[in-house]
Formats: sequence, C-alpha cells, structure tokens
Amino acid sequence: MTPMRTAPAVPRPPARWSLLAAALLALLALLFTGGTAAAHDVVTGSDPADGATVATAPTQVSVTFDEEPQPGLATLTVVGPDGAHHEQGQVSTQGDVVSVPVGPLPTAGDYEIGYRIVSSDGHPVTGSISFSLTTPSPATAAAPGTPAAAAPAEPTAPPSPAASSSDDPGGGAPAWVFVVIALVVVAGAVALVLRRRA
Repeated sequence: MTPMRTAPAVPRPPARWSLLAAALLALLALLFTGGTAAAHDVVTGSDPADGATVATAPTQVSVTFDEEPQPGLATLTVVGPDGAHHEQGQVSTQGDVVSVPVGPLPTAGDYEIGYRIVSSDGHPVTGSISFSLTTPSPATAAAPGTPAAAAPAEPTAPPSPAASSSDDPGGGAPAWVFVVIALVVVAGAVALVLRRRA
C-alpha cells in the first residue's frame, strides 16, 4: 500500500526579520511626522530687501513668507538708529505678504524691521530685517545748523533680532527627538535578534 504524501509545510519567515521590518517602518513614520511638525513659515523676501541701502525713505515696509500667516496676528515694527519707532497705522496681511505704513524717517542710518507672525502650523515666528537709509525723509530733514527732531518712542519693544524664529513652549518636539527614539527602537530590535540567535 502506497503511503500518503503530505504537502510540505510552507516555511514561515524568521521572526527576527518581521521585527526588523516593523522597526524600520516605525523609523520612517517618525522621521516623516517629525519633519512635518518642525516646518514653520520662513521669510522669502522683504521690501526693502534685507541688507539693502536705499536713498529714498520708504513709506511702507513689507515681509514675504513662504506660507500665508494667520491673519490678524502679525506685528511689524520699524526702529531707527536712535531707537525710535516709525511704524504707523495697522499691519495688513495679504496672502503671504505682511506690511505696515511707515512715517517720516528723520535720520540717515540703519533701520530694523522687526516681525512677529503666527505661522500656518500655529507656531509664532519672530525675527528682524535691516536696511540702511542714506537720505532722511524731506519733511523731517534738518535745516543747516539745526539738529533733526527724533520721533517719539513707543512703549512697546521690538522683537529680538537675535532669534530668527521661536516656538511656543508647548509646541511639538524637535524632529531629532523622534530620530533618537526610532534609533533606540531599531537598536533594541537588533539586540533582541542577536540574543535569540545566541
């Protein structure tokens, strides 16, 4: 009597490869979500341009971002070489451009445009842009032998020029934290596989 043949068992993939595959998928997911959470609006241009030297005092300054900031939450300041503020009127946001009118600029020298917006991902972004003025506004240019009158300073302080961007204390964790966690997971998976093989 011919013995019955049984179908050969289909080999299952080793457990260690499944574990490594899961760890790699987790690493990719963490890298992707971390990079998305860390993206905030960045400056792509300004008028006057950052570092520019202009002969005519601007009557308005603007800063352009790569994404549209949240409307109604933007602030722009224009501070002269004497520390006085020269922005006037309301800040307006049109698409990705934030602008504010500027009063007469009484002296030549370096001016700083400070900005603070709330980016499209909900995080505040602050920074500054500078330009140099070679000729004061005609309306406030001093007569010979008469010092120019400085514009009155407002009580508010400009954004800190040292920081190009800042996040809320309760904002998302930086992307490198997710990378470290993912690397720890992968290292643990490899160690577990090696221990089982030993």
